[in-house]
Amino acid sequence: MATFNIDTAHSEVQFKVKHLVITTVTGHFKKFEGSMLSEKGDFSDAEINFTADVNSIDTNNEQRDGHLKSDDFFNAEKYPTLTFISKELKKVSGANYKLIGDLTIRNITKSIELKVEYGGTAVDPWGNAKVGFELTGSVNRFDYDLKWNALTEAGGAMVSADIKLALNIQLVKAA
Repeated sequence: MATFNIDTAHSEVQFKVKHLVITTVTGHFKKFEGSMLSEKGDFSDAEINFTADVNSIDTNNEQRDGHLKSDDFFNAEKYPTLTFISKELKKVSGANYKLIGDLTIRNITKSIELKVEYGGTAVDPWGNAKVGFELTGSVNRFDYDLKWNALTEAGGAMVSADIKLALNIQLVKAA
């Protein structure tokens, strides 16, 4: 069984949310970690785990980041991490996979499905075996008690319920 660890210097964990229904705000987590255990060359037997530090959330706006860390959203003081544990990585076709697993935010666990594109494998100049994946999907923030909500004068949501996820993950094979 081979172990691969996330190379955080070459990975990113982003989310996008509609604001006022007219624009998209993008944020990311600066601190995260994870690993993948796999014996098969196509990774169809992969066991994946991932953790992000909620206090590392960054939307390029300190006031908004503080609000996201509050009890209106993540409650970072009480729930400092969010986690994902895979149940199945299923090859759909070619480089396309479907990843099913449990996402836990605020101690609420829900099963989610992500689209995965396998980017390939390579060996870096220092002899490290690397593998890359792009993952996309969405979750409803209300499913995880990220409950803050306000309406505009026209009745539209200030912040959409659906949060788009976009992860570019490079893993390095452990020695």
